Amino acid sequence: MPSVRSILESKGGDVATITGDATVFEAAKKMNERKIGALVVTDGDRAVGIFTERDILNRIVAAGFDPKKTKVQTVMTSPMACGRRDSKLAECRSVMASKKIRHLPIVEEGNLYGMISAGDILASESAEQQATIEYLHEYLHAHR
Repeated sequence: MPSVRSILESKGGDVATITGDATVFEAAKKMNERKIGALVVTDGDRAVGIFTERDILNRIVAAGFDPKKTKVQTVMTSPMACGRRDSKLAECRSVMASKKIRHLPIVEEGNLYGMISAGDILASESAEQQATIEYLHEYLHAHR
């Protein structure tokens, strides 16, 4: 069963971050520039929360707050669900499904090692299934 480590090895550990004292407007601009749906909120070297597109929609727009005046730290999700580098993808998928989240920071002892998305898990599982299909196809055709 593949682990988070296998995804991080292929995609790398680069994670877009922002500090809690940044404004929601700054966070939204950064997310838009990088074409991503989430930022990990940091305090120094420590991961302290996550800020997502849903936070913008639910906690800013729908609540009528001004994104240029609202600090990320007041609307981020904290504590956040996290995975570890040795977490199995099935465990991560289960956590993400039960919490209805699409991004899972990989954090150990406050240190940020990467982030995986539901799309990363889907792609990994799809590749694994495709490899199994190809193996079975070769096996069946070699034994005719």
